[in-house]
Amino acid sequence: MTSLEWPLAVFLLFNLLAALIRAARGPTAADRMLTALLFGTTGVGMLLLLAHAGNGVSMPLVDTALVLALLAAIAGVAFARLGWRKTEEHHDDPA
Repeated sequence: MTSLEWPLAVFLLFNLLAALIRAARGPTAADRMLTALLFGTTGVGMLLLLAHAGNGVSMPLVDTALVLALLAAIAGVAFARLGWRKTEEHHDDPA
């Protein structure tokens, strides 16, 4: 174990705080969704760093990271499908 994991985890935590501020100010739903995806990927990175810093005895952190990655991917796909349907509805209307 190197001493680099903890400073990197703190850096990622500050990155999440900056994303939280951006999510509060985001004018569109797409901005908020991108922030949620950033939370997912950064959270996975933080959890894996902390699991590595724990010398491999913290397997629940790895399991949580996998679940978080899966949820972020599903949320991104669901958001994209919802946006695709809305654009199809606008194109089908004979305005």
